[in-house]
Amino acid sequence: MTSFAPDSIVLNRKLPLWYQVSQSLRASILGRSPDDPLRLPTEEQLAGHYGVSVLTMRQALKELEDEGLITRHRRRGTFIEPDARRGAPVRLLGSVDAIVAQQSGMTTELLDHGTVPVPSALAEHFPDARTVATYHRLRCDEKTGEPTNHARNYIRADLADRVDLDDLVRWPMTKVLRDVVGVRISRITDTVEARLADPETARLLQVPLLSPILHYTGITYDEDGQALDVAVIHYRGDRFSFTVTLDAH
Repeated sequence: MTSFAPDSIVLNRKLPLWYQVSQSLRASILGRSPDDPLRLPTEEQLAGHYGVSVLTMRQALKELEDEGLITRHRRRGTFIEPDARRGAPVRLLGSVDAIVAQQSGMTTELLDHGTVPVPSALAEHFPDARTVATYHRLRCDEKTGEPTNHARNYIRADLADRVDLDDLVRWPMTKVLRDVVGVRISRITDTVEARLADPETARLLQVPLLSPILHYTGITYDEDGQALDVAVIHYRGDRFSFTVTLDAH
């Protein structure tokens, strides 16, 4: 039986290895194609793929099993749950793969895209640019079709020619920039605020006007400290929560 092939990852030794592996595998599972196999490789094969111990791999798999993304059967193997829904809070420990996992696993519709003058609110992030490329997407729950969030990404115009629109329907912008375009991401700064739904957000997310929403801004930087992408995402307040854990060591 053919096994699902997860994405590769460069591990950060300052973060818990099991967490990084679980988030990378989670992103691969949620971003897989419908025709991809449901059976995962063995624990030993996965441990070799990620370069970690079998014990670390077991801890990572337990995290995914507790979330309901996979099931494990003695002697038969580990399988992806085809109808699993992403409902658990996302735990952000500083990993880029956590951001990818946060944005994966939903049906995505590209509403519009183009080139616009740099919005005044974003001028500080693109100080030497006159224009940016923008992409507006609506994400829905794969099972129910219910809208969950809508996102606008603003990226440097010089990167736009290397962004395939089909990739944006399948994957988050962070993954496209890192794994397809090939830019080296140094860090992402996240801000989450409580806001009330404006008319556009209320219409797209099918919620009453002035309903509570989570307003997320994520700024992605390259190794020179320049902004690559500013993502502005509005999440339904009744569907999402964020948990941030800070390592004191």
